[in-house]
Amino acid sequence: MIPLISIVDDDESVREATEAYMKTLGFKVRAFPSAVDFLASPEIEETSCMIADINMPDMTGVELYGQLTRRGFDIPTILITAYPDNAVRARALADGVIGYLSKPFDEDALLECVRSALTRQ
Repeated sequence: MIPLISIVDDDESVREATEAYMKTLGFKVRAFPSAVDFLASPEIEETSCMIADINMPDMTGVELYGQLTRRGFDIPTILITAYPDNAVRARALADGVIGYLSKPFDEDALLECVRSALTRQ
């Protein structure tokens, strides 16, 4: 079975570029413009790894990860951000996030995080 990677990012260009990259690697990919859209989707159940932006309106990537955890979903998560913050990074990693990458992120670093997430799954 091909793993489903869900991408949640309000920045259309980053969302589309990340989606295209994951597809070239052979993954099934679904992209969402907001955390609310992802939470309302049936793809939650089959998501093998989530890549989420931290700074989004309405609900941040950190809040999305917490919401999923509270709902009983154990989705390996990679957070991406244009505004890196060491305190947020440390807290997110301590809470179980697989990776924390700064935009623009290196594709190899993202792939390494995804591979780590899928081995955990």
